Parts: sequence; C-alpha cells; structure tokens
Amino acid sequence: MIKLRLKRFGKKKEASFRIVACNSTSRRDGRPLEELGFYNPRTKETRLDTEALRIRLTQGAQPTDVVRTLLEKGGLLEKIERPSIAIGKKKLEKEKAAKAKTKDEESDITKAESESNEAES
Repeated sequence: MIKLRLKRFGKKKEASFRIVACNSTSRRDGRPLEELGFYNPRTKETRLDTEALRIRLTQGAQPTDVVRTLLEKGGLLEKIERPSIAIGKKKLEKEKAAKAKTKDEESDITKAESESNEAES
C-alpha cells in the first residue's frame, strides 16, 4: 500500500520534513516513490504539490495523521471527525458539566448558609 508520510531531514534539533509517497513497508527516511511537498514545523511553512497529491489520493494512497492535518489545512481534504477527537470532546463536555454542577451545588449551599445566618440574627 502507498502511504503519504513525512520524511525527516535537516540538522539535529532543527528538523524539517518532506511529504513523500512511499511504500508502507519502507523505512521512514528511505527512498520515496515521489516527493510531494515540504513542511517546516518551526516556521509552520508548508508547500504542497497539489496536482501530484490529488493524483496519489485518487490512486488510493493513505495519508498518516500528521499529513492528513496538513492536507486539511491546505484544502486538499475535507475535515473529518476522527474518533479520538470525538471521544476527547465528549470527555471535555462531561467534565464541564460536572464542574458546572458542583458550582451550582456550592452556590446553593452558600445561599442556604447566608439565609440561616440572617434568620438567627
């Protein structure tokens, strides 16, 4: 299977990446079938060969997660809701609801205490 993935190059601790099409069993920095773009994470610079990427995608090439996000930002792919992201959003919503519930309970308790203090006075 053909994969669209990142190939690392550059100096130590100053990595840049090339977006390449390669066989799924080949090494990360092995010889690619075709170079399709460039990504520099330090400057957020991205250059994409859109025609070549479209051809590879129509041939059935599968992008990795990072390459997929780069292609989504470049407008070549539609954003899809990934299961891990959806699970994370649901978890955040549950936590927000739980925090809101505890705040409501605390405010009810403080109101009850203030009312009882006023009644005693």
